[in-house]
Amino acid sequence: MGEIAGIAKPDLHALPTVKERMTFLYVERCLVNRQDGAVSITDSRGTAYVPAASLGVLMLGPGTNISHRAVELLGDSGASIIWVVEHGVRYYAHGRPLTHSSRLISAQAVLVSNTRKRLAVARVMYGMRFPGEDVSHYTMQQLRGREGARIRALYRQLSKQHDVPWKGREYNPDDFLDASPINQALSAAHVCLYGVVHSVIAALGCSPALGFVHDGHERSFVYDIADLYKAEVTIPIAFEVAADSPEDIGAETRRRVRDAFLDGKIMERCARDVRKLLLEGFDAEEELDVDTMFLWDDKLPAVDFGVSYGRELDIRLEVGEENNGMLVGV
Repeated sequence: MGEIAGIAKPDLHALPTVKERMTFLYVERCLVNRQDGAVSITDSRGTAYVPAASLGVLMLGPGTNISHRAVELLGDSGASIIWVVEHGVRYYAHGRPLTHSSRLISAQAVLVSNTRKRLAVARVMYGMRFPGEDVSHYTMQQLRGREGARIRALYRQLSKQHDVPWKGREYNPDDFLDASPINQALSAAHVCLYGVVHSVIAALGCSPALGFVHDGHERSFVYDIADLYKAEVTIPIAFEVAADSPEDIGAETRRRVRDAFLDGKIMERCARDVRKLLLEGFDAEEELDVDTMFLWDDKLPAVDFGVSYGRELDIRLEVGEENNGMLVGV
């Protein structure tokens, strides 16, 4: 088979860090392909090129066709791909981690599998939403109650501020249109946030499923991290959009969320917060992109990989060895 056209997969250290990436790009009714290291997007108006290594999430709307080569490039670049349909959103794919280290996911597994440590991380998460308040002695029930009261108060405040009727968070996950305008806007805004957070978690090599507050879902950790930013970003945007009553609430909400994410600070905060939650003594400047591999051992901290263990014994067996007067070997 001949050599496939196009550039090779970029080196790990040549990729932009996750905090420097474009958060997400939504496209619809177009053809998505690959041109060297860029994703080409073609519709009736022409073709645009987006460097794959600078993209965090590609959201594919109705009428979109994407080539195998484009998916390959996005996967190698660590970008996530989300298929978005009229009646909701399904998260079907994500890229490879940008780090070759398993340090974060190992720490995540240790923390989530120990009740005391898991509770400590959950308290830190809630503490990030209540600055200046000591939550170190709250139970999970108390923390959930405090968070519920905070969000309900925020809904009431924004409802009054924007003159948007609010009767509660009610929506049909299988039918986007079967909800009030404000609930449609909230769903669309949160979906964008989930996609960005999922891409950061995947890029850092963590497990989206191992959550600390949420549990039992393949994206539990995504919901954990996204909840840190909803009150600040997506909920206010949703009420602003609902107040303006645009013709297409979903599209307008995505545009405003995109504009809010444009400076990249949410991705930077997300990457920093994940590492802070999982690593004790976290250093913001510390790099995790280290290509290392060891063999696990139940007595030693780490055993070198790539060594032919038992080779010395094999040599002795090949040449024969006297053992109590008997020849052992072949």
